[in-house]
Amino acid sequence: TFVEKGDIKFSKSWLIKPMYDWFNPFNVYIHGITEEDVKDALTFDLLWQEIAPMIEGKFLIAHNAGFDFSVLRRTLDAYEIPYPNLQYSCSYIFSKKVWSGLSSYDLLSLCHINGIDLPTHRAADDSLACAHLSLKAFKTAGLHSFDDFTPKLQTTIGKLFPGGYNPS
Repeated sequence: TFVEKGDIKFSKSWLIKPMYDWFNPFNVYIHGITEEDVKDALTFDLLWQEIAPMIEGKFLIAHNAGFDFSVLRRTLDAYEIPYPNLQYSCSYIFSKKVWSGLSSYDLLSLCHINGIDLPTHRAADDSLACAHLSLKAFKTAGLHSFDDFTPKLQTTIGKLFPGGYNPS
């Protein structure tokens, strides 16, 4: 989901044919994506040619970014693709600062508390919900510029760059 100047512009998602043949039933249960769904999809290395220019030099936010960015790094490593230059943060972490004292900080719970629709646990829905949640967190925390991010949300900004990364 792409956001500019506080407005959600569009969302895009892709199905990816994995480099392995085995589908973990637990993962299929979580996201509902089956082997049949991806049998004609492009592999990551081919899709990366479209994705990389969209995120190069951008600031990305993911809910549980530590996991998501570790998957991205491992996938880029597996295909021997250099890391892009980008910055990122974790909505799970900064949500704990913005809405302290909640019993749960998973995306579904935070969306429910904040009146944000999250119909399925698929990338497009999660991304859009994370964008809405992040924008609400920024407003609640009083963010007015990127320079406010670290002091107002009390979290660091991670970096991904060719040859390495710094966690958020």
